[in-house]
Amino acid sequence: MTAFIDAIQWIFDGSNWGGTRGIGQLAVQQILLSVTALAISVVVGLPLALWLGHIGKGGFAAINISNVGRAIPVYAALLILALGPIGSGYFGPFGRAGLATLIALVLFALPPIITNAYVGMREVDRDIVEAARGMGMSGMQVFRGVELPLALPVILTGVRLALVQVWATATIAALVAGPGLGYIITRGFLNHHTDEVVAGAILVAVGALLFEGMAVLAERYGDPMRKVPAGGS
Repeated sequence: MTAFIDAIQWIFDGSNWGGTRGIGQLAVQQILLSVTALAISVVVGLPLALWLGHIGKGGFAAINISNVGRAIPVYAALLILALGPIGSGYFGPFGRAGLATLIALVLFALPPIITNAYVGMREVDRDIVEAARGMGMSGMQVFRGVELPLALPVILTGVRLALVQVWATATIAALVAGPGLGYIITRGFLNHHTDEVVAGAILVAVGALLFEGMAVLAERYGDPMRKVPAGGS
C-alpha cells in the first residue's frame, strides 16, 4: 500500500512531468506510436480482409499469415529491428528506436484487425446477401449496403483489441532504449526506485483503460445498426 501511495505522489510531482524524459513527453511518444501503428495496420490490413471476406476466398491464408505476428515474440522482433539495418536512431517525435518500435507494433496489430474483419464479413447471414443480390444490387452495393454495416460491430471490436494491445505492448520499447512510458519502469528498476516502477505501471494501465473506454464509445456510436428502430428494417 505504501508503494502505491508513493507512486501516486511521484505521478503528481510536477518535476516529473517536464523535460525530454518526463511523463508528458513519454506519454506523447507512446500515444503517437500507438495511434500511428493502429492507423497503418487499419490501412494495410482492413481493405484486404474486407475484400477477401466479401468474395469468400483466400481468407484462410490471410488469417494464418497475419497470425504469424502472434507467434513471433514482439520483443524479439523489436530487438532484431533495432539492432538491424533499421537501427535505433531517433525517428522524429517518436523518439529513439521509434521506427523499429513502430514496425514491431504494426506487425502485432495486424492479426486482430484482419481476423475480425474477415470473420465479421463471413458471418453475415448468406440469406440476406442473396436477397440483396436478388433485388438487383451489384456486388459493391451488397458490400457497402449490406455486408459492411452488419459486419461493422465485429470489425470495430478487432480495431479496439488492436489499439489496447498496441498501447500496452509499446511499453517494451524501453528495453531497447526506445520511447514511451516503459522508460519510467525500466529506469525505476535500474535505480531501485519502487515508487517509479509502480508509477509507470499505473500510467500504462490508466492509458489502457482510457483507450478502452473511448474505443467502446466509438464502437457503440459508430455501429449503424444501433440507429435502426426495434422491429424496423
